[in-house]
Amino acid sequence: MSKPMSHSAMMVSLIAASLLATGCAEKRTHAIPWATAIKVRPRVPLRAPGYDPPLIEEPAPDLPWDVEPVAINLVVIRQPARPRPATTQPLSEPPGASTKTETPLLAPQLSEQETAVAQRQMNESISVAQRNLDSTKNRRLNATQTDLASKVNSFLEDSKAAAKDGDWTRARNLAKKAQVLSEELAQSL
Repeated sequence: MSKPMSHSAMMVSLIAASLLATGCAEKRTHAIPWATAIKVRPRVPLRAPGYDPPLIEEPAPDLPWDVEPVAINLVVIRQPARPRPATTQPLSEPPGASTKTETPLLAPQLSEQETAVAQRQMNESISVAQRNLDSTKNRRLNATQTDLASKVNSFLEDSKAAAKDGDWTRARNLAKKAQVLSEELAQSL
């Protein structure tokens, strides 16, 4: 036969069973959900009638500031100032002086054969781009197609300007960009 449990053992087992039955405190649902916890206001305890808290008239202690300065090694890296464009125009210009300053042109030096090939490729790209642009005339274009058409026109103008300046490599590249965009435009019709 089994021995009956003593009174203290029975109490310990009841307490342990009640603690196990309540579960983990972190996983227990709270009385107030956290999402609405901001709406809860604390209750201020009421004072007993006739009770006035004692006034404490002690001056605040005068504490000395004994803080040692901290040595910080800072390295200052100085960069040159950014160049800013001149905002003021000269007040008087000599008569006959042009307002446009000529910028130096940096173009690779091509041989006569390379120049002829660049001119031919530029002309081919321009003619293809112009033909594709002409196919969009009298058509209703959406916003994307209108944007592509304006970019093609811009590249064609820039290409012709570069050819006028004698920069055949740049002119060929701009004409090729115009051709590629015009082909994309023609496919979207």
